[in-house]
Amino acid sequence: MSQKYKFPEWAINQVVYEVNLRQYSPGGTITEFRQHLPRLKDLGAGILWFMPIQPIGIKNRKGTLGSYYSISNYCEMDPAYGTMEEFVSLVKEIHSMGMYVILDWVANHTAWDHIWIDEFPDFYKKNELGEVFPPFPEWEDVVGLDYSNDALRLEMILSMKFWIETADIDGFRCDMAMLVPTDFWNQARKELETLKPVFMLAEADQRELTEEAFDVLYNWNLMHVWNDIAQGKYSAVEIRWRIPSEITDFPQGSENLMFISNHDENSWNGSELERLGLSLETFAVLIFTLPGMPLIYSGMEAGNYRKLSFFDKDCIEWKEDKMAALYSKLAHLRMQNPALWSLQPKSGFQLLTTDRDDKVLCFTRESASKKVLVALNLSTEHVNFRFTGLGFQGRYINVMDQMHVIMGDTPCFSLNAWGYRVWESV
Repeated sequence: MSQKYKFPEWAINQVVYEVNLRQYSPGGTITEFRQHLPRLKDLGAGILWFMPIQPIGIKNRKGTLGSYYSISNYCEMDPAYGTMEEFVSLVKEIHSMGMYVILDWVANHTAWDHIWIDEFPDFYKKNELGEVFPPFPEWEDVVGLDYSNDALRLEMILSMKFWIETADIDGFRCDMAMLVPTDFWNQARKELETLKPVFMLAEADQRELTEEAFDVLYNWNLMHVWNDIAQGKYSAVEIRWRIPSEITDFPQGSENLMFISNHDENSWNGSELERLGLSLETFAVLIFTLPGMPLIYSGMEAGNYRKLSFFDKDCIEWKEDKMAALYSKLAHLRMQNPALWSLQPKSGFQLLTTDRDDKVLCFTRESASKKVLVALNLSTEHVNFRFTGLGFQGRYINVMDQMHVIMGDTPCFSLNAWGYRVWESV
């Protein structure tokens, strides 16, 4: 009998913020990162996801610093970031500010010079010559683990527990979760829950992972749709027909991670500004208002305009940018308005119709006490449109400029290219 673990109550109105510690500051240290905490609190970040902070392997390393995901010891801090004591203190400070911490967990593979290579050689997959090997040819800096070995499973779970017991973290973002057997994740969640209720985010979109182990899955499909619409390959209709499969049919008790960027997308395919261009703000609004849990990646709030190097030092250019104010407004709207919270019944989401559905996407989110109405022009043209059908009528306030509006039976609106409106009921 499967056990569906409860989505943590504290997470239902949070925004996930991905911390790339290496590139966050000139030194890439915990000490330097701490100075950003008040800013992140003001931004509306709620769950700070730290990319792997463990030591990186030397053998077959890529670039000068190596991949964060080539780990040589699961239960140590990379001294480049600081000490374990400093990380423990950082987590305490984050908790004291009302925020939470999850750690990136790389369970599918380790560095070639991980401590287990000599200590537990049976933990690794071997070829016909008895040699360890990479999971994929292009991942030549790591070697794959063998989950048919029960001893490996127990040791991996002990390593995950170590970070909860030592640093009091609140859960994990699990790298390439679909490459690890689902029954391992189910086993791990059961054990972790004996310590505290945890939040589990899978870098995967296989929905069986939500049956027991995971609270949130990546929605890569929709992120690719954002890119394609921005580049003129699709219209707003593409989102409309994907809503049932991607959103309304999503497993109850779990959520989609909604994003326009993350470390992979940034480093390999370009920054969100490079990919989305003038539609950047529009899709930022969309990921915060569709059902799901929104993600902000390090530097997005500074209008990061370029790829960040994955294997070498490449510090984020921190500067004032209009995106910080937009993300903050959207994040605080999500925190304060129950209609936008995770786990709302899918019946609270309604696609609206207009006379320009080829260009405009409109929808409402509704809870017992609140309603949000969103209108987005997903085109490069100025569009005049009017609502048709039902479900939009009422009194609202514009979230962006605080102007009041009464929606009658056939309200007409005008949106500039890539324009948007977000209204709250009053």
